[in-house]
Amino acid sequence: MTSATSELLPLDAAGRRRLKVAFVGTHGVGKTTLCFDLAAQLKRLDLGVDIVKEVARRCPLPINEDTTLDAQAWILHTQIAEEIAACAQYEVVVCDRSVLDNYAYLVARIGRRAELDALVARWVTGYQALFKVPVTGAPTFDGKRAVSVGFQQEIDQIIDGLIADFGVAVHHLDAGDRDGWTLHALTALGLPTQPPQIDLFSARG
Repeated sequence: MTSATSELLPLDAAGRRRLKVAFVGTHGVGKTTLCFDLAAQLKRLDLGVDIVKEVARRCPLPINEDTTLDAQAWILHTQIAEEIAACAQYEVVVCDRSVLDNYAYLVARIGRRAELDALVARWVTGYQALFKVPVTGAPTFDGKRAVSVGFQQEIDQIIDGLIADFGVAVHHLDAGDRDGWTLHALTALGLPTQPPQIDLFSARG
């Protein structure tokens, strides 16, 4: 798909117009809703968009406080594989989490691993933008994620530490302006906040 808005997207190594963004943060902060809101806005701009949904929900191994190295390795590598597949087919890929905040759950229970540090540090440079979603309330039970406020805050702090350690550039969303988060993301990406106007009379001679 090609559109006037497509010309605003950065070129990838293969010379294609591509954009990959991710909403990062602890669980229960609204990342999934944001992904769908942003994807809807991008589709209105006539862009081909896909969402990489949170892969942890499909992990066949323990997650949350009881996670294991195998579980987190499955999550990290599945995330990477799904991002590769989506980027091969769509102009814009919106990720519900990045490798960095997925890694935070492993760090919380197992500690940092040199081989995974290297993987995450390299892969995180492939996002054109990362948006950090702040904690604005306690997590609610959704059938999968933990509801402990302490665990939620622990992961949030680890994510901030990893962002600092890896020197990752992140757009921090304002906790007091939740309704403006999607608009902020579009503006940060240098994309229009409204669909292009169609001149119905341009074809008339």
